Amino acid sequence: MKQLITLLAIVGIIYLSSLNWRRAVKAVLVISVLEGAIRKWLLPEASDLIYFLKDIVLVTAYINYFALLKSSRNFRLKNNFINNLILIVAGWCIFQVLNPSLGSPIVGVFGLRGYLFYIPLMWIMPTLFQSEEELYDFLRYFLLLVIPVGFLGIAQFFSPASSPLNLYVPGEVSNVATFGVTSAVRVTGTFSYISGYGIYLLFCFGLLIPLLLTQQTEKWRWLSSVELLLIIVNSFMTGSRGVVIAIVLFLLGYTVTKGLLQPTKLVRLIKKLVLPSLIVTLVAAIWFQPAIDAFWLRTTSNQDIPARIVGSFTEPFEFIQYKQLDGYGTGSTHQAAPALRRIFNLPRGEFIPTYYESEMGRVALELGPIGFGLWYGLRVSLLIALWLVFRKLKKPFLRELALAAFLIHAIQINGPLVFNHTFSVYYWFLSGFIFLLPRLEQIENWQQYQLKQNVQTPYFTDSPYQ
Repeated sequence: MKQLITLLAIVGIIYLSSLNWRRAVKAVLVISVLEGAIRKWLLPEASDLIYFLKDIVLVTAYINYFALLKSSRNFRLKNNFINNLILIVAGWCIFQVLNPSLGSPIVGVFGLRGYLFYIPLMWIMPTLFQSEEELYDFLRYFLLLVIPVGFLGIAQFFSPASSPLNLYVPGEVSNVATFGVTSAVRVTGTFSYISGYGIYLLFCFGLLIPLLLTQQTEKWRWLSSVELLLIIVNSFMTGSRGVVIAIVLFLLGYTVTKGLLQPTKLVRLIKKLVLPSLIVTLVAAIWFQPAIDAFWLRTTSNQDIPARIVGSFTEPFEFIQYKQLDGYGTGSTHQAAPALRRIFNLPRGEFIPTYYESEMGRVALELGPIGFGLWYGLRVSLLIALWLVFRKLKKPFLRELALAAFLIHAIQINGPLVFNHTFSVYYWFLSGFIFLLPRLEQIENWQQYQLKQNVQTPYFTDSPYQ
């Protein structure tokens, strides 16, 4: 009975998504937050199906936008260099699907998902939001999810590892990660594992800073302060040094960029963040000292951070020796590859004679040095494009968002994009800012021009927006 209800609910979600591609894309961002909770607690028996739910919803958006929506063909993406580079990268990834070292192209087809499936999200973004105000409202309400998720993380931290709150997919309590003298649980919130939660916290932190710097009502200012507190506290509770370092680097990058390019606005930035910062510092020091102590002990008792950072960049060059100019094929290092081979009784594939963990090394093993260069050439190109958009924009809120997206891309340049589907959604969503933010500024300028001329005509040909 429960499985039937699950199936009907999934069919209902897919049907509703198919009616409106914009609703479907926004739903994917929400599903990415709730997916782990459904897999861990609500429907553990349907864990694999729920894992692909957001992908199915996103497919309906793709079909509606690219195949059925005539007006989408009237919009032209203007960065031909990036679009052409994406086509080249896609061609190389597809070529590596046929790599005999995989044993079966089925493994390669699954591996393509991490590289290519979420890229069209970037092309949809330019017309996803029809005004700056609509984007602002969506981000503001999306960030409200931080509150229940953050309080859940606090409950997990102060609960024993054996608690039902501290489950990993597929719903087993064993092997729950702990840290600190008291063996406190490393929290996962609503996510399946720590890595997905860490990416979510950084993503929300990056979006929250521009909102904090925007004029808000008192109610929303306090809500934003609570969200900031929960993000910071939960970052310590994950025990992930990478998350905390990323947040610190984000703040440093934001402050330095503002100081160098807009020194007159640096004081305004500091004033806007003083009150939230004081609230976070005081509350964290009084109520959440155990989390800070546990994190500090883990950080100071293990001095492997520099080696791990340097290793993530040097591994790809060390791995070239194994296949020279070739790779082991798309998806060969994916964590699901052994399960796929077992389920479909596929050949084992060529043995990879080295340990691998960091994403850069795994991409080098899968795609070889040529594919590695193309993939990270694309990521660097997106980074540069976001910087150019930031420099070009004039509207304050849109400019702040561009800077936030740029910093997240830069900080996570060696991050788990291919092998972390949560980050894949957020990464290509932020990459879409390259096309979305200039378009929204153009719309705002058009509105102002219309007001001056005392006329109103629709900017979008496929919507009632005016």
